Amino acid sequence: MAAAPKTQPGKKSPAKARRSAPRRPSAPAHDPLFNDSAQKALAVLEAFGAGRRLLKLAEVAEVAGISKASAQRCIHTLEVLGYLRRDRRGTGWGLTPRALGIARAYLCGYRLIEQSTRHLVDLNRATGESVSLSEPDGTDMVFIARFPSHKRFLIDFPLGTRLPMYCTASGRAYLSGLPAEQVQRLIGESALRALTPLTLTDPRRILALIEAVRHDGYACSDQECYRGDLTVAAPVIGADGQPLGAINISAPSSRWRLDEMRAKLAPLLIETARAVSSGTAPPAHRSPSPLPG
Repeated sequence: MAAAPKTQPGKKSPAKARRSAPRRPSAPAHDPLFNDSAQKALAVLEAFGAGRRLLKLAEVAEVAGISKASAQRCIHTLEVLGYLRRDRRGTGWGLTPRALGIARAYLCGYRLIEQSTRHLVDLNRATGESVSLSEPDGTDMVFIARFPSHKRFLIDFPLGTRLPMYCTASGRAYLSGLPAEQVQRLIGESALRALTPLTLTDPRRILALIEAVRHDGYACSDQECYRGDLTVAAPVIGADGQPLGAINISAPSSRWRLDEMRAKLAPLLIETARAVSSGTAPPAHRSPSPLPG
């Protein structure tokens, strides 16, 4: 994908940072087993990321949506447990490598990733462009596997990156496998805002594109999340016929036109998505030959 705007730590306002953080479910009413302290601690951990490498106490409280007193207690506990540490100047806190253990526990031994990796590698080699696997979380798609382009590429999408369903090829590909009522509900719950001048925010047009995916077998996004980023994606379908996620190929507009990606890359993408969905490699294209040029 094309270059994302670089954000320096501390330059993003807490209010803007909160909008880009994962949407957290509200505490269930009258649930005697629900632990408010655990919710706050997780909110503090989620406050970091997306350019927020270092946060002060007030910033943690603002982004996490909790009081300063609660933030202080959570920070202290997480620091004692080794998940947070103060920076050298003592002006704020940042995550430690121990925090990666939470993600590793999720990714390690995950069957979808295991059965996808070989096919994703083949697709990455065949196209020379970035290939990713993502799955849904709320109204976002989250990257759970990624193989970067072999050529120069200016955007970094680490595992765990979240992008909205409504304006991404992966999101539309995933939504195409859901019943119409569920699709409308997810689009209705999405904050439809323009991330670039080309982002579609009209629900009717978005729903029409999702319907087209059911016919074409893949979705497209033309610079709707990032300028210069062109993406095609196809859904991964489980044994029960329900969508599990999506595989996407992303490439910069400096190397490709969208119609070229549709013609040359979409067939390989669909073949790979079907292979992952079935859990078997395409018999005639176990290791696709690289595209010319």
